[in-house]
Amino acid sequence: MSQHQTIDENQYLETLRGLVGKAWPKGLNREIAYPHGEKPLTEYLRIWARLRPDKPAVIFYGGVTTYGELDRQSDLFATLLAGMGVKKGDRVSVFMPNCPQFHVAFFGILKLGAVHCPVSPLSKAYELGYQVGDCQSETIVALDTLMPVVREVLTETKLRRLIVTSFADAMPAVPSLPAPSATLSPKIACADAIDMMPALSKIAAPSFPEGASLDDFAALNYTGGTTGMPKGCIHTQRDMIYTVASNTSLAPPPETSISLSFFPEFWIAGENSCLIFPVFNGTTLVLLARWDPVAVMTAIQLYKVTATAMPVDGALEIMDHPRFAEFDLSSLNNVRVVSFVKKLNMDYRRRWQELVGTVLAESAWGMTETHTSDSFTTGMQDDDYDLKSRPTFVGLPVSGTEFKICDFETGAILPLGSEGELCCRTPSLLKGYWNKPEATAETLRNGWLHSGDIGLIDEDGYLHYLGRRKEMIKVKGMSVFPGEVEALLGQHPAIVGTGVVPRPDEERGQVPVAFVLLVPGADVTPKAIEDWCRERMAGFKVPEVRIVEALPMTATGKVKKQELGKLLDA
Repeated sequence: MSQHQTIDENQYLETLRGLVGKAWPKGLNREIAYPHGEKPLTEYLRIWARLRPDKPAVIFYGGVTTYGELDRQSDLFATLLAGMGVKKGDRVSVFMPNCPQFHVAFFGILKLGAVHCPVSPLSKAYELGYQVGDCQSETIVALDTLMPVVREVLTETKLRRLIVTSFADAMPAVPSLPAPSATLSPKIACADAIDMMPALSKIAAPSFPEGASLDDFAALNYTGGTTGMPKGCIHTQRDMIYTVASNTSLAPPPETSISLSFFPEFWIAGENSCLIFPVFNGTTLVLLARWDPVAVMTAIQLYKVTATAMPVDGALEIMDHPRFAEFDLSSLNNVRVVSFVKKLNMDYRRRWQELVGTVLAESAWGMTETHTSDSFTTGMQDDDYDLKSRPTFVGLPVSGTEFKICDFETGAILPLGSEGELCCRTPSLLKGYWNKPEATAETLRNGWLHSGDIGLIDEDGYLHYLGRRKEMIKVKGMSVFPGEVEALLGQHPAIVGTGVVPRPDEERGQVPVAFVLLVPGADVTPKAIEDWCRERMAGFKVPEVRIVEALPMTATGKVKKQELGKLLDA
C-alpha cells in the first residue's frame, strides 16, 4: 500500500475485530461479565460483606481484615471524613505504603464520593508538595513515619486536615511471615493529626452522605510527564470495574482464589491488583509491604496462594534463592511477570516450569491513562508463541478495547505490520488530565488515547510494544521522567540549564544522567548537586550529574537529547 493511500478507520477496525476473533484463545470468554451488575466497586464490597462477612479480604503478615470489617471500617472512615468537613468531590491525599489502612481509606473516600489521590510513600517534600498543591487537597492520610514530610509542606499547601496511622495498628503480635523492620516499629505519637484507627473505634455508628457513583470522579492517579511534572489522570469507578471485569471475565477466578501482591498500592498496577481486582471478585488478598523473596515464598506456602505477579527479576531471585527448596509453591496456578530490567525469555520460562510447575506469562500493555491491563497474553504460550514473536509481544486487546497504529506526525492510520504510535480506545480511558486542558487535548483525540509509545499490530492482529517514544527512564522498573528531574534541577541556584537522558546499567536497567550547565563562576561539584537532589526526590530518581561547558540546543531552544546520548560515552 502506498504511503499516500488513506486507510478508512471503520474498515481497519472491522478487519482487526475479525483477526482478534480468529486469534482469540480457545476456552477464554469474550463476553464481559459483572457478577453483581455494573455497580460501583464500593457496592461490590457491600455485597460481599453481606454474603461472606467472615471471609478474609486482606491478610497482612498474619493480621486478617474480613470483608465485614473492611466494609464497616470504610463506612466509619467515610463518617470520620464527613465529620471533618470533607464533601463529595473533595480530593483526599493518601500518603502511605501498603497496609490494611490503605484499603480502609480507599473505600471510605469512594463511599463518600470524594476523590482518592494516592502519593508515592517514597516522595520527598518537593514531590509531595507539588502533587498536593496540584490537586488542591485539604486532607491527607499519612503513615506516622511520613508525617515529617507532610509537616514540611503545610505552609505551601492547603492541607489542614491531617489523619495519621501506624503499622503498629495493623501488625499482629507475632507476624506469620518475615516482616520488614519498618512494619515492626513502635507507633509515633502525632499530636497535630487525628489517629485514624482509634478515631474509628470511637464512632458509635456510621453516618455520612452516600456519594459513591459510577461516573463521578473517583481517583486522581498521577503519571509522570516528559515535559515537566506528573499529571493527574481522572478516573471513575466505572473505569475501575471495567478494567477488572474485562480481564477476569476471560477466565473468572474461583471463590477459593488467593492472590498475593507486593506492588505499591499508590501505583495504578498496585491499585488494580490489591484494591480493585480482589474486591470485585470477592477473593482474598495476601498483602506485603514490599518485595522480599523469602516472605513471598513463605506466604505462598502458608496461605496456598494461587495467583501473583512480579517483575521477571523477582522470579529469577526466587529460583536462585538458596532457600528455594524449603518451600512448596505448588498452589500457584497463575503467575504474571513484567519485563522491566530483565526480559522474559524461553530459558527463564523453562526453569520456572520445571521448578514451580506454572507457565510464566508476560502481563500486558497498559498506562495510568487507561487504568492499565488493556491487553492480555493468557493462552498464547503454546510452543512459546508469545516469546518467539517479535518483541515485546503484548497479545490481544481485552473485550471492549481497541488499538490502532498511527503515524506520529500526521495521525494517519498505518497498515498492519507498520511501526508507529500506539493509540488505544477503551471504556476505562482517563476523563482528562486534572486542570491540564492542553495536555488533555493533545493526548485524547476523537476518543482515542495517543500514547506516545511505539507499537505494531501484526498481520494476525497481535499487538507488539516497541518502547516509549517519550523519554521515560526505567530504574529497576520504577518510572523516572526526565522532565520531572529537569524541573527540579532548574530550581538549583547554580544551574542555568540541564538535559537528562538514560544510561544503560546492568544492575538497575537504566540510570538517569543529568548534563548540567552552571551559572558562570559557580563553584559546585557534581556530588553536591546529587546530594541536593537526594534531599528533594526519591532515591531512584537521583541522577548522575555531569557538568558541561555547553548544552546542544535546537533552534527553538530545546536540548537535543540524542546528542546528549552520544556524550554518555565521552
